[in-house]
Amino acid sequence: MVQFDESDQIKRINNLREAEEEDVVAMLAEQRYGISYVNLVSQSIDNDAIRLLTEEQARSFDVGPYKLIDKKLLLAVRSPNSTGAIKAKELIEANGFEVVMVMASEKSIEKVWGHYIDLSYATRSRAGGLDISPDVLLDLSKTVKTMEDAVRVINEAINESTGVHHLSRILEIILGAGIGIGASDVHVEPMENNVELRFRLDGVLHIITTFSAETYKQINTRIKLLSGLKLTISATPQDGRFSAFLGTDEISFRTSMIPGAYGESIVMRILNPKSIRVQLNELGISLPLFDIFMRGIKKPNGMVLLTGPTGSGKTTTLYAFLQQIFSTELKIITIEDPIEYHLAGITQTQVDHKKGYTFLEGLRSALRQDPDIIMVGEIRDSETAKIAVESALTGHIVFSTLHTNSASGVIPRLIDLDVNAKLLVSALSLAIAQRLVRKLCENCKHERPITDEEKNTITTIWNDAVANGKNMEQFGVKPDVTMLWTAPGCEKCGMTGYKGRLGIFEVVQMDENIEHIILSNPTERDIKKIANKQGTLDMREDGIIKILQGITDFAEVKSVVDLDERK
Repeated sequence: MVQFDESDQIKRINNLREAEEEDVVAMLAEQRYGISYVNLVSQSIDNDAIRLLTEEQARSFDVGPYKLIDKKLLLAVRSPNSTGAIKAKELIEANGFEVVMVMASEKSIEKVWGHYIDLSYATRSRAGGLDISPDVLLDLSKTVKTMEDAVRVINEAINESTGVHHLSRILEIILGAGIGIGASDVHVEPMENNVELRFRLDGVLHIITTFSAETYKQINTRIKLLSGLKLTISATPQDGRFSAFLGTDEISFRTSMIPGAYGESIVMRILNPKSIRVQLNELGISLPLFDIFMRGIKKPNGMVLLTGPTGSGKTTTLYAFLQQIFSTELKIITIEDPIEYHLAGITQTQVDHKKGYTFLEGLRSALRQDPDIIMVGEIRDSETAKIAVESALTGHIVFSTLHTNSASGVIPRLIDLDVNAKLLVSALSLAIAQRLVRKLCENCKHERPITDEEKNTITTIWNDAVANGKNMEQFGVKPDVTMLWTAPGCEKCGMTGYKGRLGIFEVVQMDENIEHIILSNPTERDIKKIANKQGTLDMREDGIIKILQGITDFAEVKSVVDLDERK
């Protein structure tokens, strides 16, 4: 006797019904309502989006908030004209968000509701949940100003009762304290016997405190939920992102997790818009160099390239360039990896290697958008270099970065990437190298006697510069000093002796002498000899000037530049 598998038959019928529903919803979206359709079955749901409505609200309104892009929320609805959809839209817009309705099937919206399970205890209250409280961040960012303050408030939070309510607040206290003292990164690193919490302040890591493995597990879970990472994965790296508001400013936190011997190492980069709102003249650029930069970036076309190691401030300088020349009359497009800060009025795109959207593809696409200015996060390959050079020749301004040790190394590097040297002559406007050094704390710095070694170094570099025709005395200092500045450390600088950072720079300008040598496939040393005759300081000389001005000290400059280099 033939037997039929009824369960399989029912499953097939249900699949057909679901497929028919998707087809009907897609047709209604296009023909009746004129809005987009989405099938969320195979799409990820954005944790930041679903937090804009509670689960109770989403179910009662019969909607599903599934994606948040800056301040724009994509809201899945059964019908855009339904009372629930309209109420949900009004409620979300009242909180300052833009709502875009997208039609979806019942199954898609139920998938969104299912994601509230992961955040079930986040909906109880802001203080006890997974949301980042802007009140806590704002309060801590104002009251925590020193390393001692940060250590105190974080230890107080950790040493409180181990209940869910208190553990749920530890992360926002850590982040608020980090923002308050100006940390750029938060590191949570499991060790054999405990877990270390470290802040990177002015480029240097400082141990803030240690805590137990149990507290670490709570923080780890919370960060994963906030960042949209998978809770069950700990053996492979994961990257994510989440945001919170500090007054009117949106603070973004970029999360990276990698497996370690005793647990996942967690790093959260704090992307504070205030730190990027730096004017070009606040970066430590001398007035003569500032004038050169301004002429270079305000040309109608050409290429400006920055070079320096990771963490040398290249992104901040590029953004300062964009802000300096921004105008509503200009079309500016950036291709970044990743987008670290959102700039108003500028089209910013982010590379996605999994989808094939690389710097090269981004540059090709940007050129089809009729831009005036293009910023390419990094030139990594020959094809990108060639297109960037061609773009600079066809009426565009191109900003980008390149991996070389000095400004003089930019031209040989581009030639190594098969860029036509004849085209490079007309395309390249400025090659800039930069490093970051910490500034001496103004509260505790004082003079101390100069050592013989320091005096010899200053004299040698100064005399070399003068021999190359550079006007060193225009910076208001002289080499024959008997005292230099130092800072022992105080409460205001966290006993480090430093507060804040600034850049030291060098630049190679495209002039007639550089043009003549380019065609002969010059080395970095060849370019440097000619650039030294252009009258601008190299990084060694710029560093020495800032030491003599009492802005920084020998230890800082020597940590990023070889002061003993001989030309």
